[in-house]
Amino acid sequence: MSYSFSNRSKIMLGGVVFSIVLFAAISIALLSPVLAQDSSYSSENHSMVYEPELLDKSFSLIELFERSEFGVVSISVTKTDEHGDSNGVGSGFVFDKAGHIITNNHVIKNAKKISVTFIDGTSYRAKVIGTDPYADIAVIKLDVNSEKLYPLPIGDSSNLKVGEQIAAIGNPFGLSGSMTSGIISQLGRLLPSGSGFSIPDVIQTDTAINPGNSGGPLLNMRGEVVGINTAIYSNDGSFSGVGFSIPSNVVLKVVPKLIKDGEFQHPWVGISTANITPDLAEILNLDYAKGVLVITIVKDSPAHKADLRGSSETAVADGIEYTVGGDIILSIDGNEVRKIDDILTHLQREKNVGDTLNLGILRDGKAINVILTLEKRPDS
Repeated sequence: MSYSFSNRSKIMLGGVVFSIVLFAAISIALLSPVLAQDSSYSSENHSMVYEPELLDKSFSLIELFERSEFGVVSISVTKTDEHGDSNGVGSGFVFDKAGHIITNNHVIKNAKKISVTFIDGTSYRAKVIGTDPYADIAVIKLDVNSEKLYPLPIGDSSNLKVGEQIAAIGNPFGLSGSMTSGIISQLGRLLPSGSGFSIPDVIQTDTAINPGNSGGPLLNMRGEVVGINTAIYSNDGSFSGVGFSIPSNVVLKVVPKLIKDGEFQHPWVGISTANITPDLAEILNLDYAKGVLVITIVKDSPAHKADLRGSSETAVADGIEYTVGGDIILSIDGNEVRKIDDILTHLQREKNVGDTLNLGILRDGKAINVILTLEKRPDS
């Protein structure tokens, strides 16, 4: 296992409860049916102030909200399943003057009808342009006059620091235009996406994120979007102090492809792995408990074509049986690998389909390098 919480802990993602037991494979919200709209806005009251020189300035929370509220939208969705039609609401934000709106994939998944409502209460029909279930990102589009659209600037999430103040704007429980604030609690978390693969490099925050916030922006104090609010860690469906956001650098990598092609092709290695624990390190006669043990190789995958080797033996330590004998990944493109998260994060940040990957591995006590070519991740 690469990452776990207690058995009672839950991730709330799109109304589905996921127990957080994340296996090392290469690979929010309950939507409220109530939408509260604010009809008090007049366009005469708004002036757009996203000049580049202002992005170096830190704003107060009041200023941050006033600068951002016109770029945040409510997304009302009618979905159809085997039980009939159901309604839900999520959040989103304006990406450009062409009418593209960014939200979570789980907000609009299986949508029969999508409506987007601005802070002034005006609503428009939207159509799906592209979806990426693996990163839980979707792009929808409005046919609306560009003067109505106030794109929010996208920041560099790689510059975020633990303890940095941030804020979220969205529609928790259908309460439109709601703002909460907090700090970055941690970076580089691994989050289940509901697709069978995990989302790496996720932002953890103590900013209150509740059902209906899904798809809304996480903002730094310069007014830049640094994440998409996506999930909460909860036992009962409400916020308990831990929320998760997809980093903005993933948005900048994925969204242009969704707009152009309707999909994003994630690079894939084709292995299942286990982090090296102290027990495994002792069994394998390693000096340190770090690195990733290759367990299985998917047939005809990049790993299979590069002759990576999976585990074929078992060993017992303290009454627990371990699968051993496979390659141990110690580095990726020259960067140290401590656990599976390092591999997944590197793939997401730096790599695309068709790129080569240099893996430094330990095989039968000898250090060697294996070069493989990344392919498109399969659907399952």
